[in-house]
Amino acid sequence: MSSNPAPIKVGAVLFTGFELLDVFGPLELFGMLGERVAITMLAENRGSIRSHQGPACVADEALAGAHGLDVLLIPGGQGTRREVSNQPFLDELRRQSDKARFVATVCTGSGLLAKTGALDGMRATSNKFSFKWAVSQGPRVKWVAAARWVEDGRFFTSSGVSAGMDMALGLIARMFDKETSIKAAEHAEYEWHQDRDWDPFAKLNGLA
Repeated sequence: MSSNPAPIKVGAVLFTGFELLDVFGPLELFGMLGERVAITMLAENRGSIRSHQGPACVADEALAGAHGLDVLLIPGGQGTRREVSNQPFLDELRRQSDKARFVATVCTGSGLLAKTGALDGMRATSNKFSFKWAVSQGPRVKWVAAARWVEDGRFFTSSGVSAGMDMALGLIARMFDKETSIKAAEHAEYEWHQDRDWDPFAKLNGLA
């Protein structure tokens, strides 16, 4: 009988037009944890899903189902503008977010989650270049204009693209410990910005 704990289950949501780094930046860091993490790619339907940049990724499983996720990762990208009108997708996203131990969004992925109502009453942030759009998807969300990422209970939301990597390391620190996050960043040769309030892009976009 193995004494090793079961791996943390991370499910990354894909949709046509997702942002590549929103998905693969955080997953690279979770992947640094080796056998302690199991990663699954999810989408409305299994199969090849094309990113905003062009390259496609294969969804291993349909989003609907009992995945037993510890982390539901929701990226942003131009495809979010279409998916906020896809009610069956939003309904399933809400069901999965309700079941997951933690929910993490990158960029305008917080707009998608906000549209489901899951973030109502919670603090959250989003891509500063698209902040007004994200806010419009969730008027009951307590939006934080100047933040690299925001933690509110089991919800972790981050600013644009590369900010998802900083947030992922923050989430790893919550789930494991800070030393684990630091080692993951070092192995990735990534400089982790540990200050959640470090957000130069907020000022650049007139939000601070």
